[in-house]
Amino acid sequence: MSEPLYGANRNSARRITVKDLAAAKVAGDRWPMITAYDALTAGVFDDAGIPVMLVGDSAAMVVYGYDSTIPITVDDLIPLTRAVVRGSRRAMVVADLPFGSYQQGPAQALATATRFMKEAGAHAVKLEGGERVLPQIEALVAAGIPVMGHLGLTPQSVHAMGGYRVQGRGEAGQTLLRDAKSLQAAGAFAVVLEVVPHELGDAVTRSLAIPTIGIGAGATTDAQVLVWQDLAGLTPGKPAKFVKQYADLRGYLGDAVKSWADEVVAGTYPDGEHQYS
Repeated sequence: MSEPLYGANRNSARRITVKDLAAAKVAGDRWPMITAYDALTAGVFDDAGIPVMLVGDSAAMVVYGYDSTIPITVDDLIPLTRAVVRGSRRAMVVADLPFGSYQQGPAQALATATRFMKEAGAHAVKLEGGERVLPQIEALVAAGIPVMGHLGLTPQSVHAMGGYRVQGRGEAGQTLLRDAKSLQAAGAFAVVLEVVPHELGDAVTRSLAIPTIGIGAGATTDAQVLVWQDLAGLTPGKPAKFVKQYADLRGYLGDAVKSWADEVVAGTYPDGEHQYS
């Protein structure tokens, strides 16, 4: 693909592939990735030209109401992934492998990823971890399944990390850089870097031939990803430092519902324009 992933090709009739992402890395073109969990919003993001959508295990919190990503299951995520695939026509759809669905080893990882590819129509999968998941990545790649890695703050390991903290400071940065190179050598086509110092995000990006996708990893990664509810202002509470809110969807939606409810109580909805005769 000679044109940028985002913008010029938003009306393309074919799906984005890992080769397109690799070409963007070579060309120095940055691109956005966004989470999606249903067909309607996937269609909106697809029409906007977003080239990659992640059906993240973040659905545990923003869809199912848990306080972490740990409780969500494969059976929870497959219907959401299927919906996003149906609702989009151009974007590559990446499915998260949830906690407990790949840690036992390559055989379990392959069985889980196969379900996402066959039952949900995902185009790639993502899993968390460095050296400990290299056998899983190698097995998936050998089976023809594209794999996206994830380093830094890995939410499935939040209890081991002692909370949602910045990762990769000091000597830990060198470990993360080695892990990133190992993921690349194992066949991963891209790697997410979450909540690491921007200097480390830059160093990893310059060291890898595959794209890096930042979320709280500075401005020089090859791509950026955010949970769509965060960037749209739908998520309650104070956002993380790396989140920039581009709308107040929570306030706007609340106002719309209140206006409708007020008219229902007042008896002015439905009016003549919104009734059948």
